Amino acid sequence: MSRAFVNEERFEQAGGEELVDRPVSQHPNYVTPTGALELQTLEESLSSELETLKSKADDTFAKDKVAEVERDLRYVLSRLDSAILVDPEKQDHEKVLFGATIEVEDNDGTQHTFHIVGEDEANAAINKVSYVSPLAKALIGQKIGDTVTWQRPAGNTTLTILDIHYQR
Repeated sequence: MSRAFVNEERFEQAGGEELVDRPVSQHPNYVTPTGALELQTLEESLSSELETLKSKADDTFAKDKVAEVERDLRYVLSRLDSAILVDPEKQDHEKVLFGATIEVEDNDGTQHTFHIVGEDEANAAINKVSYVSPLAKALIGQKIGDTVTWQRPAGNTTLTILDIHYQR
């Protein structure tokens, strides 16, 4: 058979090579209660998927998927093992800290809301930003009325903090 018709990734995987593990951040693994629950749910889902895939021993595609799910499960288990749960209710509500939801106004008068969360919980599409992001670093420690400079690749912008609140 011509090499043009061989999926090299699958061929190498079948030859015993493992997928490269997902990189684990060197930062402390702070998580909100929601983030911890999301990791636990993901662990349960991956464990269930792995069980299902292993029961299909004669399915070549299932065998390939097992390595991927095992890799993801190793990552999630390591993140759960290193998780440092931060209770938002115990934070100083006068300052922006981990777990805070912050309402800000930019240079143009446009208001934005951001929630500072752990790295695995971050999702820009729903305004959840990692506590190690440049935005969070600019906001952490500030109070209502403070103005900060957010250094962005698209150019710096000034944000004024309008409100800080914490929710469970």
